Amino acid sequence: MVEVDITRLSSKGQIVIPNSLRKGLNEGDKMIIFRDKDNIVLRKASSMDEKLREDLEFARRTEEAWKEYGKGNFKKYSVVEFLKRL
Repeated sequence: MVEVDITRLSSKGQIVIPNSLRKGLNEGDKMIIFRDKDNIVLRKASSMDEKLREDLEFARRTEEAWKEYGKGNFKKYSVVEFLKRL
C-alpha cells in the first residue's frame, strides 16, 4: 500500500519525514537518496541489496576520479607499468 503525505524543504535544505511515514525508521538510520530530474526517492540503506551498495560506491569513486582527471590530477603510465600496478 502506498502512503502519501506532504512536507516542506527548510532554508537549510532539510526535509522532515512526516510522522505518518516514519514507521520502521529509527534515529540514526542511514538513508540513500536517488534523484532523477524531478523525482527523488529515499530508501533505508539497510534494505538495499549489497550489490547495489557496491555499485553506488563504485559510481561515487568513478565520479571523483573523473573530476580529478578534469583538473589535470592524474598520472601517466606505460601499459607495462599500468599492468604491474594493477
